[in-house]
Amino acid sequence: MEERLHSLIKEYEEVQSRLADPAVLSQRETAKPLFRRSKELEPIITKARLYLSLRDQLDQARTMLQDAEEDLREMAEEEIANLEPRLETLEQEISFLLLPKDPNDERNIILEIRAGTGGEEAALFAAEIFRMYARYAETRGWAVSITDVHYTDLGGVKELVAVMEGDEVYARLKYESGVHRVQRVPETEAQGRIHTSAITVAILPEAEEVEVEIDPKDLRIDRFAASGPGGQHVNRTLSAIRITHQPSGLVVSCQDEKSQHKNLAKAMRVLKSRLYDLEQRKKDAEVASSRRKQVGSGDRSEKIRTYNFPQSRVTDHRIGLTLYRLESIMNGDLDPLIDPLIEEDRAEQLKSIDSE
Repeated sequence: MEERLHSLIKEYEEVQSRLADPAVLSQRETAKPLFRRSKELEPIITKARLYLSLRDQLDQARTMLQDAEEDLREMAEEEIANLEPRLETLEQEISFLLLPKDPNDERNIILEIRAGTGGEEAALFAAEIFRMYARYAETRGWAVSITDVHYTDLGGVKELVAVMEGDEVYARLKYESGVHRVQRVPETEAQGRIHTSAITVAILPEAEEVEVEIDPKDLRIDRFAASGPGGQHVNRTLSAIRITHQPSGLVVSCQDEKSQHKNLAKAMRVLKSRLYDLEQRKKDAEVASSRRKQVGSGDRSEKIRTYNFPQSRVTDHRIGLTLYRLESIMNGDLDPLIDPLIEEDRAEQLKSIDSE
């Protein structure tokens, strides 16, 4: 590990040296990947320097233990007892940071939420889940824009598609794909019985321009008037866009913007990301047996989480985590759910590497 850390520190210092060169900074295409690499290395370098420093101190203490007089040997023993557990903890943290990085982690995402079993109650819960993600995005400084949404008469959401943009959006939300269940007494329930409803969430990494090529001849583009909750018309112009990708059968709509041109651009972003996701899922199927063992399998038919309102309980079924803080979670406090999922996924990756 020490050799690897020295190599990374050397690389980091070389990157910093290049970024200090005005000639490099003036060239955006050259500077951008350097800034990205610098940001990737920073958390590793901080811990690496501390690890190497503590390692030197431990070596000195062990030398003192062998050569020094008795009073100094006692000091060395105390030093060793203090340093060894700190180094062990640091080594584990660095091992996590050195795991192969998901190439999609830095990407923006397409968030898709659909009401499932439970009728109107499922649609109302779908709207609440979107608000939960939107509030979480706000705390992290991410931008959220809805591209397409279909409301029910009571303000629920049958289907919603949104773009989330910001720092490590996919890295934080990629574990959210799957079935989310809600257990509570619906407002429409006269006898006070608890109902179970479900929605599905899909998290798609946004495709970059060069990754998906679309032949314009494969597209059918329809233009129609945008509508709002209850089917009410938002405008009378044909600003909304529906794109059908005929080879795959994928259909994407966008009616968020008043401009037809902007809606078309947004719809194309979603379409490219769905096509990219299809290709990724084909590749993932080749390693499905190992992928199913991981937390971040992304299987959208998998029941991943239950939100129990009577008991203020949220349970993530993949890692057996139960939290009694439903209100704060629904208000966007998702880190207590997401952080353990990330840690579990990293632990699974380490086990996989160790077994090879």
